Amino acid sequence: MRKKSGKMRRKMLASAVCAAMAAAALSGCGSGEGSGELLKVDVFDSLANYQGIQSGWYGKLVRDKFGLELNIISPIVSGGGESLFETRAAGGEVGDIIMVGAGSGRAQGLVDAGLVMDITEYLEGEENLAKYRGAIEASNENWIKQDGLYMIPSEMTEQSGSVSCEAGGEPTTGVYFRWDLYKQLGYPQMKTEEDMLTVLKDMQEICTESDSGKKVYAFSFFKDWDNILMEAARQGFSYYGYGMEGFCLFKPDGSAYQDALADDSEYIRTLRLFFDANQMGLIDPESTTQDYDTLYAKYQDGAVLYCPWAWYGKAAYNTTEHLNAGKAMAFVPIEDMQIYSYGCYPQGNANDLCIMIGKDAEDPQRIMDFIDWMYSPEGINASMQGSGPEGLTWEMKDGRPVLTEFGMEAVLGDGSRVTVPEEWGTGSYAEGKNQLNIKTVAPTEINPDTGVPYTSTMWESILEMDSTEIGDDWKEKMGYSTPMEYLIASDRLLVSPGISVALPDESADVVTIRSQCKSIVVEKSWQMIFAKDEAEFEALLTEMRDTVKGLGYDEIYQIDLENAQAKQVERDKMLRE
Repeated sequence: MRKKSGKMRRKMLASAVCAAMAAAALSGCGSGEGSGELLKVDVFDSLANYQGIQSGWYGKLVRDKFGLELNIISPIVSGGGESLFETRAAGGEVGDIIMVGAGSGRAQGLVDAGLVMDITEYLEGEENLAKYRGAIEASNENWIKQDGLYMIPSEMTEQSGSVSCEAGGEPTTGVYFRWDLYKQLGYPQMKTEEDMLTVLKDMQEICTESDSGKKVYAFSFFKDWDNILMEAARQGFSYYGYGMEGFCLFKPDGSAYQDALADDSEYIRTLRLFFDANQMGLIDPESTTQDYDTLYAKYQDGAVLYCPWAWYGKAAYNTTEHLNAGKAMAFVPIEDMQIYSYGCYPQGNANDLCIMIGKDAEDPQRIMDFIDWMYSPEGINASMQGSGPEGLTWEMKDGRPVLTEFGMEAVLGDGSRVTVPEEWGTGSYAEGKNQLNIKTVAPTEINPDTGVPYTSTMWESILEMDSTEIGDDWKEKMGYSTPMEYLIASDRLLVSPGISVALPDESADVVTIRSQCKSIVVEKSWQMIFAKDEAEFEALLTEMRDTVKGLGYDEIYQIDLENAQAKQVERDKMLRE
């Protein structure tokens, strides 16, 4: 039985820490290192794009507040993928903190194998998680058969599922071009996504070299996130209102379902688009070998003209230096698009990611205190959807949050070029960012301490100052202040209500067949894009279909279709409530 409540445990730890190092600045009291209780914890994180010890300002923040050193284990970085999780699980220990998707029976499997703790008693007194207790209980009931609480879902919210959870005025997926080049071409009209290619080719001819002299390409990809389908091509069907349930593409209003490998599917359409782009010399040949970080650096350098994510390409390129030079990446309209938008998750999004505590974790109460803090205003601000630590990147002025001078460079500019003050840690702001890659709450969640969303791109103070020559040109041409405002007003956004549904467990045979099909589809998708001619493209497409169908693909697709239809019932139910 636990000897101390979460609140009492925090008070005792804080007292010991403060007595040890009263002068430390970050936590306002002291360092876990000074208390002699520094504890290294392994964090298995299926979505992390970083592996190793969390360093920099976030690492110092966690050490100072909780005496924890986070050793992040990333299957993405290590290249182990699902096999790394399975290997560690088979060895009897996945991690002290485990961040994985609950789907495909993963959460249930961890509980059945006794690899995670029932955290019910450790949740006592945890004030930040208390407000989401209903969502926590509902998620555990949905995903785990045993009594007790074993996981904390991500993306929890107090908002309705029918509300888009996309923050900052930008859709999660959209078409982003170099707006300055698009303007030089006279803002050419694009009726379908295929029309992008001519425009991008013309842009490539205007801008042949990046800032550092590299050859400029319209498209550049990486393989890090490939799973069921090739991730880069998956974005294409999001432009037309489709989400994905395994190999089944669906519209969240229940109006359409597609087999991803059907000749008329939006996925195959995008593969054909990329094949044509490569034939035109628009695709970076290094796409097959580079990773997330390498491509991000290319966006920073201006070596890539298109991106499906504002938070990636636009964030990398739109530095103060580029904006002052009249250059920027920005959302561009395509007439026939209706973009798929993620709604908020009233019960959290455990399917994508949840947090569990490993069975052998030392000092689980301290770990739970840390997890609770991750859902606090301070913890959320220090996460991927927040605006950084108050006092460093932002402060309150006249009753509203504003970025500091440091924050302007670190948050809105190139954080890799900004060194944090010594009292906040070491290295650049970007190097020290939270590497866990988890959205603990919805990106649009309101900070109770400020009354506005956590992300600074939605603050009035930022919107008011967002008046650059190129930004004003976008607003004048589009007739709206933000892409989301444009998409909503023009009925070009299709919101998928956030639901939490545990699907039936799949048999070992189905899991094996699915895994085999995924590998073949991803491999052949890449080969099709870089095919030497149309005949080879079609031959590879036929080979892909024949191979997976021979393995049992049709059975897998039928399962995915039924699952998609079952989820649609829940979406409709949520909208009626």
